[in-house]
Amino acid sequence: MAKECCDSGCNNNQLLTPRYRKILWIALIINFVMFVVEVISSFNANSVSLMADAIDFFGDAMNYGITLAVLFMSLMWRARAALFKGLTMGAFGLFVLASAAWSFMHGKVPEPYTMGLIGMLALVANASVAIMLYAYREGDANMQSVWLCSRNDAIGNIAVMLAALGVFGSGSAWPDLLVAVIMASLGISAAFQVTRKACLELKSI
Repeated sequence: MAKECCDSGCNNNQLLTPRYRKILWIALIINFVMFVVEVISSFNANSVSLMADAIDFFGDAMNYGITLAVLFMSLMWRARAALFKGLTMGAFGLFVLASAAWSFMHGKVPEPYTMGLIGMLALVANASVAIMLYAYREGDANMQSVWLCSRNDAIGNIAVMLAALGVFGSGSAWPDLLVAVIMASLGISAAFQVTRKACLELKSI
């Protein structure tokens, strides 16, 4: 019991530090700006993987916003927020899979230069956020969800750039679709981890 109280208190102290709040605000702004940039770019480039990355950026912006909203609340409310975010992450992953299937049936070959350029810009944005959040990766479910989103997005950006090379070399949409499916799978996997930990925390309260 003492250990549980200590864990909860330590995590809460981490959440309430001005540095952590500042990092979350910076991350929220970066992710929302990149969401707008990638949505526009995905339509211009006809890229499903860029659209998947844009959805991730939007999900992360929402993730950071919710985390900021529950910073001063109890572990129960933070766990509930994490559960909601986990379910949302899973829904985004399923949406990307559906978009990839639709593109497979009706899509066009994407434009690789835009994919590569925006993918590189997104990687810089996500790597910066992931580095800032690295020290908080072992916190409660709410903190873990923030770290996992940033980590997965950085991986996804590298994949988008590789997809751009694949599209350029092959002249087909297959690399773009493959990366979109991989990114969706990462999102669903992260959603499962966050949801599972949030449920365990709710049961322990």
